[in-house]
Amino acid sequence: MCSFCSVLPVAMSDNVRMATFSIDSEEDEQAILPPPHLSEKAHCSSFSNYLEMYSQSVKDPEAFWTSFANELTFFKKWETGCFLDYNFDRRKGPVYVRWMPNASLNTAWRQSCILLVTSVIARLEGNEPGVSMKLTYRELLKLVCKFANVLKRKGVKKGDRVIIYLPMILELPIAMLACARIGAVHSTVFGGYSAQALAQRIVDAKAEVVITADGSYRGKKPILLKQITDQAISICEKRYLACEIELQTLSWSVEQNIQNQLQMNHQLDRYRHVRNVIVKHRIIVRHLADNYTGFPSTQQDCKSKLQVQNCWFDEEMSAADENCESEWMDSEDPLFILYTSGSTGVPKGVVHTQAGYLLYVYTTFRYVFDYQDDDVYFCTADIGWITGHSYVVYGPLANGSTVVMFEGVPYYPEPSRYWDVVDKYGVSKFYTAPTAIRHLMKFGSSYVERCRLDRLEVLGSVGEPINPEVWQWYYKVVGKSRCAIVDTYWQTETGGHVLTPLPGCTNMKPGSASFPFFGVKPVLLNHDGQEIVGPGEGQLAFSAPWPGIARSLYGNHDRYVDTYFAVPGYFCTGDGCTRDEDGYYWITGRIDDMMNVSGHLLSSAEIENAVVSHPAVAEAAVVCAPDPVKGQIPYCFVTLKKDYAFTAELVLDIKQTVRNQIGPVATPEVFQQAESLPKTRSGKILRRVLRDVAGGNTTSFGDLSTLSEEHVIADLVNSRSSGIR
Repeated sequence: MCSFCSVLPVAMSDNVRMATFSIDSEEDEQAILPPPHLSEKAHCSSFSNYLEMYSQSVKDPEAFWTSFANELTFFKKWETGCFLDYNFDRRKGPVYVRWMPNASLNTAWRQSCILLVTSVIARLEGNEPGVSMKLTYRELLKLVCKFANVLKRKGVKKGDRVIIYLPMILELPIAMLACARIGAVHSTVFGGYSAQALAQRIVDAKAEVVITADGSYRGKKPILLKQITDQAISICEKRYLACEIELQTLSWSVEQNIQNQLQMNHQLDRYRHVRNVIVKHRIIVRHLADNYTGFPSTQQDCKSKLQVQNCWFDEEMSAADENCESEWMDSEDPLFILYTSGSTGVPKGVVHTQAGYLLYVYTTFRYVFDYQDDDVYFCTADIGWITGHSYVVYGPLANGSTVVMFEGVPYYPEPSRYWDVVDKYGVSKFYTAPTAIRHLMKFGSSYVERCRLDRLEVLGSVGEPINPEVWQWYYKVVGKSRCAIVDTYWQTETGGHVLTPLPGCTNMKPGSASFPFFGVKPVLLNHDGQEIVGPGEGQLAFSAPWPGIARSLYGNHDRYVDTYFAVPGYFCTGDGCTRDEDGYYWITGRIDDMMNVSGHLLSSAEIENAVVSHPAVAEAAVVCAPDPVKGQIPYCFVTLKKDYAFTAELVLDIKQTVRNQIGPVATPEVFQQAESLPKTRSGKILRRVLRDVAGGNTTSFGDLSTLSEEHVIADLVNSRSSGIR
């Protein structure tokens, strides 16, 4: 029996005891029940139903997952009895995972052909209110096939890598699915990344193609994508003059670039044996430059010695055929490479494969969001991140869902933008990040309350642990206390949700990711790599694979093994986690965010939760700073809500809040006001920068290519002396 079930002695009955907890009022003392109107129609309608399905999924994975795999389209099925093969223990031989080996399919066949009808597959809400587009499944198929033929005409073949560097426009999923249709491996790079970060990914992937745009806007801020791509090409040229890269730019109402002409064997063990190439072609599409006053010209050629020839996307598409046969792919062929942020060094190219990934996002989307045929689903994530891959493109489309894509930002032109979009399209399932929720909380509830939000049923949270106070605001103000909150935990490497409530059956504890998804076997490991039985705290790991698990890091399988399988027999997440007496899981933050203060191991996330519970605090980040006596002390960067002044009296009050909730040992010794925290473009806090500032390093901060706002670090350095003890 897995550790999850071991803390549920009545795990096969309805009478599972739910723990009590205290947030801020009597009404919050009990775990919150799932809304009855959701339970009545949910795919998983009770906790006993969940336990039954979960038990089957871990006892007989083949039978469980086969029932869902049979709903997908395979050109060739797997052999009976050969559904799953894996080794997590490096002592026993090479680490590998294979789901449905020797089966063949095409993910784009499912995505673009499942519904050859006029039902709407996607609605795009532009950066400016009133700018919108829609796309049906029939139109999607036509555009995917045309774009696939353009790629083929440029020499792109099965196994070739294609970098996609686009804003949140319809061409982005079209490009991804076009790659999938012909067996090319797409690697989508977030459209806000720098030229240096883009160049790193181009070089590491040895990409065949870079697809980009002339530019975009995020709020009022222009993003000069073409100029950034020009700079990236120049960086590649300077660093890799011996390489030959073919750059061509492709898009519809967007400018794009294509790269290199390389032969790549599509099997993972051959990845490292590919040679580099040079940029030759650019296909430019008129998108924003002619429509936005003052937007810099994109007509100039790249300032590079490479012989780059320009052509136009609309001309390429007009000459492309609307029919394109699917390339049937082996179940373990790579589907895409997605690079982690690279904020701690060289980016890691996480490799996801065909059948297992599609099966997992298809199933998780259906159950975690309780997808119904009449739903309208809105995920605010950029497709450049794994959330966008799994829960904007592949998962929703595999289920035939109507998806809202959003090009803008939550506070432009007003902080009601998300809620206006929800009302405009009748959104029933909404998925966003705690960072966005906290940001909108600072503006108060009036912007939410002026919107109806009457179709909302499920509210999702993704990307980081959500503070209980933020959870309550999301539940009460946005969800009006009638929606289910699904606080999802997962990683780029997991492919999909691994810990999550289910809307119709899970009693919700604010701040907890609840229970494992079907087929996921979580364990907590102590410092010696031994499993913790029952309630406890340790590193979250998994003792068996699920279909969506990443298979490797591109070109560096040894790094994959060293990073995730350091403890033989387990996939290690690198995240700290607590399991309570009822089996609920609570993510406490990265293991490297733990600090040892006077012999006490403290979690930065736990201290941050206490600080943010103070009514004056909008956001906080706690890191460790060196101390000659205690070894380390908690150092807190705090962003206040408007109308609050940073004073010694306020700091004393916040300290008392921490003492009351955790204890004196956890109280930060230094508080520094931060107008903003240094974050990557995906919204993650750059804690290594904060550790440097707290430790007195004010000059060298390493790679800042992923930093969203450059001025933030200088502001922190300048305000360090005004910190209050």
